[in-house]
Amino acid sequence: MPASEALNAWEALTAVRAQSPVVHNITNYVVMNTTANALLALGASPVMAHAEEEMEDMVGISAALVLNIGTLSREWVKAMFLAAEHATRRGIPIVLDPVGAGATRYRTGTVRDFLAAFRPAIIRGNASEIMAIRGAGAGTKGVDSLDASQDAVSAARAIYEAHGSVVCISGATDYIIGDRSLRIHNGHPLMTRVTGLGCTASALCGAFAAITPDPVLAAAQAMAVMGVCGEIAAAKADGPGTLQLHFLDALHRLSEADIKGRLRAEVA
Repeated sequence: MPASEALNAWEALTAVRAQSPVVHNITNYVVMNTTANALLALGASPVMAHAEEEMEDMVGISAALVLNIGTLSREWVKAMFLAAEHATRRGIPIVLDPVGAGATRYRTGTVRDFLAAFRPAIIRGNASEIMAIRGAGAGTKGVDSLDASQDAVSAARAIYEAHGSVVCISGATDYIIGDRSLRIHNGHPLMTRVTGLGCTASALCGAFAAITPDPVLAAAQAMAVMGVCGEIAAAKADGPGTLQLHFLDALHRLSEADIKGRLRAEVA
C-alpha cells in the first residue's frame, strides 16, 4: 500500500478543511502569528489564549489543546496545567511541545512535572529536547538541537513506554514512535532557517489530532503535510523570508496530487 494511502493524509486534510476544528494554543510570543496563520491556511480554527480566568471556557469550545513552553513564565505554566486539567476531563487531545528542554533546569523540570501529572496524546520536539526529557543527549543550543533525529529514537520509545504518549521527533527524517513506528522523509533544509516552523508542526499535530483518533497517524499526517509543503515552498523561495510566504500558500493550496506525488514515508 502506498504511504499516502496508509497515512490517510489527504482524507484527514479534507476533514480538517471541512470541520475547521478549534485548536487552542498556549504558545510562545515568538510564534503566535506564524502558528495561527498556518492553522488558518490548513483549514483549522486557531485560538491563542493564556489567561487562567478563561481556560475552562476556552478549552470547552476546543477540539485539541497545544501547549508550547517556548517563553515560559510562572503564570503561563499555571494556565497550561489548568488547561490540561480541563482538556483531560473533556477527553480532547493534548499536544506538548517541550521547546528548549535541556537548556535550563526550569524548562526541563516543567516538562517532567507536566508528564507526571498528565498524558499528552503527542509530544513533538527536536532530538535534543526529546533526549533531555529522559536525561540523555548533548543538550541544546538555545532551542536548537545538537542531536540528529535518529539519535533520539531510544529516548522516544522510553517516553512512550513510561507515559503512553506518542513521541514525534522532527529532523531531516521525522520519527513518530508509539505502538508502531513511522518515518517521514519529506522537508527541506531551508525550513530550519525560519523560526517557528517546529512550533508550527506541533500546532498542526493538534489540528490532525482533533480529526484523527489515532495519535500515531495524527502526528504522521501533520509531519507529512509539513514536509510536503516545505518542499513546495522551498522550490519557489529565494530565502527564508519568502519560504514563509510560500509555505502558507502551500498549506492553503495543498492537493491530493501533491501528497501522493511527493510523500516519502515508511510505515512499520
